[in-house]
Amino acid sequence: MPRYINPYTDFGFKRLFGSLANKSLLIDFLNCLVLPEHTIADLDFRPTENLPATSLERKAFFDIRCVSRSGEHFIVEMQKAKFHHFKDRALFYATFPIKDQAQVGEWNFHLQPVYFVAILDFLYDENEERAKLLREVQLRDQNGERFSDKLHFRFIQMPAFKKSVSELSTHFDKWCYFLKNLESFEVLPEILHEPVFVKGIETLREGALTKDELPGYEQSMKDYWDFTIYLREQRSDAKAEGLAEGEARGEAKGMINLLLEAVLDGDLSPSRAREKLLALQAQGRITAEQFAEACAKLASREHQA
Repeated sequence: MPRYINPYTDFGFKRLFGSLANKSLLIDFLNCLVLPEHTIADLDFRPTENLPATSLERKAFFDIRCVSRSGEHFIVEMQKAKFHHFKDRALFYATFPIKDQAQVGEWNFHLQPVYFVAILDFLYDENEERAKLLREVQLRDQNGERFSDKLHFRFIQMPAFKKSVSELSTHFDKWCYFLKNLESFEVLPEILHEPVFVKGIETLREGALTKDELPGYEQSMKDYWDFTIYLREQRSDAKAEGLAEGEARGEAKGMINLLLEAVLDGDLSPSRAREKLLALQAQGRITAEQFAEACAKLASREHQA
């Protein structure tokens, strides 16, 4: 079975999208995401910003900067995990290609569009009903009308992509399927038999690496596994904390349920139940949120009665 370079590593991501030899792959991918009037014919790579970053951050975020021949600026990132202030970070980085357009001397402040494209290996939006595969964000007013076409965000939440081969209907679907399932391919699925994906899979074939490229690839894989272990440890710690909190919340939930059941059975009046709930809140045994939720249930039951 062929072995392929993981596109979720720094080495794999930049080999696939960040080299001159594979510029056509990045153009094809980005053209799935830009507005029609910003369709890319060609682009040039730019150095990435050398901002201070911890070793952990360098393993979590990989980025490419480029500018299309028609002037649009792009930051394309692969992000492994959600850090604090995720949205603020995206806004902050999007200001760099904006500021780079400033001109010395007379300048009328005309800007070229900027796109921040993030391929995420996590769900940043924790509300299930809003966990969209692709979230497209730009500046709009209170009526939903476009205020400016100069700043665009594209967040691709890869865990939200669930389609099988038979369900792929768009070119963007195909790219998502390719990125998410590449490592498991024995052969390229028939529906991906297009020049761009054939080139992509050949680019990421381990056997195509030169001796000079192997050390960089091996270090990138080491970083990937180190960070994967770190994430597992973080999740384990969070789970332990969640269990402890859940036990405390479970005790509170049990007390609330007993009171609600007593009201339902006619053993306790709603007003008396509210007094008991208020006492529990005063003792710190239930939260204000739990108190409000229980009172709402009491009111609903009174209405039904």
